[in-house]
Amino acid sequence: MMFWYGNGVGGWGWFAMSVGMVVFWAVLIGVGVLLYRALARPYEHTHTPPASSPEQMLADRFARGEIDEEEYRRRLAALRGFPRSTKQA
Repeated sequence: MMFWYGNGVGGWGWFAMSVGMVVFWAVLIGVGVLLYRALARPYEHTHTPPASSPEQMLADRFARGEIDEEEYRRRLAALRGFPRSTKQA
């Protein structure tokens, strides 16, 4: 018949089993927490839209009615580096 303290195992067997049990539960709880956090968080987009170019921002302002067509064309020409056009009568 084999006993717990037989065959030279001694007290180290209990120590190894205790450490193993703590590690087992720590891993199990850690996996549970990570799984919960991954499933409970709302869906997040990882792709951020590119920043608007100055021309796009100007077009958006024109579309919203913040500036009129003359202002839009004048600022667009300035952004593109064209000389300012003169009004023809």
